[in-house]
Amino acid sequence: MALYMATIFLSAFLLFQVQPLIGRFILPWFGGGPAVWTTCMLFFQSALLAGYAYAHLLRTRVLERRQAWIHLAVLAAACCLLPIYPSAGWKPHGSEAPVWHILLILSVAVGLPYFALSATSPLLQAWFNVSYPGKSPYKLYALSNVGSLLALASYPFVLEPLLRLKAQAISWSIAFGAFAVLCAWCALKARRDAPPGPLSPQAAEGDAPLPGWVARALWVALPACGSVMLLAVTNQMCSDVAVVPFLWVLPLALYLLSFILCFQSDRIYWRPLWLPLLGLAVASIIWLLYQDVYASMNLQIAVYSGGLFICCMVCHGELARLRPAPRHLTGFYLASSAGGAIGGLLVTLAAPMLLKGYYELHIGLVACLVLAAVALAHELAPHGRWKQTDAIPLFWFGSGSIVVAAAISLGFHVYKDSDSVVSASRNFYGVLKVEGYGKEGTADERYILRHGRILHGTQYTAEPLRSTATKYYWEKSGVGLAILNRRPAAPMKVGVVGLGTGTIAAYGRRGDDYRFYEINPQVLKLSGPEGTRFTYVADCRARGARCEVVMGDARLSLEQELASGRPQGFDVLALDAFSSDAIPVHLLTEEAVEIYRRHLKPDGILAVHISNRFLDLEPVVVALAQHFDMGMATIEAGDDDKPENSNCTWILVTDDGAFLDIPAIREATSTDKPPKPHLWTDDYSDLFSILR
Repeated sequence: MALYMATIFLSAFLLFQVQPLIGRFILPWFGGGPAVWTTCMLFFQSALLAGYAYAHLLRTRVLERRQAWIHLAVLAAACCLLPIYPSAGWKPHGSEAPVWHILLILSVAVGLPYFALSATSPLLQAWFNVSYPGKSPYKLYALSNVGSLLALASYPFVLEPLLRLKAQAISWSIAFGAFAVLCAWCALKARRDAPPGPLSPQAAEGDAPLPGWVARALWVALPACGSVMLLAVTNQMCSDVAVVPFLWVLPLALYLLSFILCFQSDRIYWRPLWLPLLGLAVASIIWLLYQDVYASMNLQIAVYSGGLFICCMVCHGELARLRPAPRHLTGFYLASSAGGAIGGLLVTLAAPMLLKGYYELHIGLVACLVLAAVALAHELAPHGRWKQTDAIPLFWFGSGSIVVAAAISLGFHVYKDSDSVVSASRNFYGVLKVEGYGKEGTADERYILRHGRILHGTQYTAEPLRSTATKYYWEKSGVGLAILNRRPAAPMKVGVVGLGTGTIAAYGRRGDDYRFYEINPQVLKLSGPEGTRFTYVADCRARGARCEVVMGDARLSLEQELASGRPQGFDVLALDAFSSDAIPVHLLTEEAVEIYRRHLKPDGILAVHISNRFLDLEPVVVALAQHFDMGMATIEAGDDDKPENSNCTWILVTDDGAFLDIPAIREATSTDKPPKPHLWTDDYSDLFSILR
């Protein structure tokens, strides 16, 4: 028995530790947004479904004594594909569809090893039932979830800080080899213990009937709802804070913890406790949604995480109540994993095409309430536990009232969220909304671009503000001071990482060269040379300046330009690539700044926009400046009581000491003592050290 327990524990540990590990490899290749992780989750859920389907077919269609040999062949093939880290040759070149490219990379890099691991839990539980017919295999399911939870908890706090990415991949591959040996041992033991004949009769449970269609539908619907909630909450938190392993791991760990508790003991999921908590969780998340950008980071993480855990406890608690006799075990796991994959498909593929915002969270909350009512009614009705004839309509009236109240509240939030929206679009890179304000035809009429909840620029429709840099880019901002005071007699060359509304192009003059790097094609449609809403880039060209937009992840584009012998020689390179409220981590690492330096003139300026509600990015930039022995100036600009301007903080980093001594720069530089530096690299970034 200890052999089975060790094998299942190790397989689950490896199954979930590889998820953030491989995600960290490819996150910088696709812009560092939350959709990279949800796409990874779609792959993992689909591979899990494939593994469960394989285990089910192996158990129901293959002679028991032959099952071991087939699985040994799968394990051997998986070992031949180690180690698991993806080649740099898979980096995108800007034209690939990101979702399908990510799925292809993961299939090649970890597909077969992950498939072998995913089949382990149901297959070994079925073999365990052969070797130990008097013991329940469901305890092993809870043990596998413990291994998964420990893997997730150990990654951001142990593995990631201690080992570089390649070392992590090699260590994981060695551990996979040890797992393959243990699994092979279990397979041979099951083959030895299996009775002769076509299939094990499992006489004690041979007559256990297959549950009805409602129960089997709930086997799929309940885990699908839990999966939707997991990915929707992850999207919500990552889009407003940062796309880092901790904020991937926390929701997934709570999701797994609910599985552990619900399948460990029937007494943990007690409906009189958890169903009222479900109502409270839904109400709390609705309240938080109405707080919009005014909720603190700690409050968001607490409410979203707590709400997710309660919703998953209800979904998985009801699922555990519906589990069948061990004879139908692999079919039950197959249906459950299909539900998880369906949830992933809905959030990753369907939602961006059908919804203009992150409204899958709203749908998931209502679905959770509906499924809880259906599961409860399904259990009570067949057993005659409705005591009175009026109990059924009373039950449905009460449940329906709660669902309708939640749906109305969430629907009104969607309506409120769409107020003043002129146009909205959603794709792999997030949600973009153009909002119109001010009376038409007046000097106050303007359009605002939002990415998620965060403002990314404004343009007024009337002169003089129409062609004036506003908001975070006005003339007293760090980037404004850098361009206005760096301007040589000759035309300038300015690079900008992140197009936004293209506001920085307002500084362009005849002969200047402005080069924007942008990953989101929807932003190009709104703000590019042929932009449909914001005209800074188009107007810049009209003034005689050359203005170009390079599509693709900025860091990869800059790397490719260096590789082809085309350093740009920027006078100013502005780093303003926001993923909602957080700069993607891979743009603020030692390796990234080395690339920027090679594109700057010897006296060029790197301007980094660090305005952020939740993260104090100044220690990161200070560490980078010190590491490269460069001078720096922190510029904190107010708004001068003008609505067209915004408070903002930029850091100017340069090798040109004379520039930092210019009176306009020296007077605007903050005199506060620089914070303790925190150097980030591609292999290590510490979010906790810079929380506000």
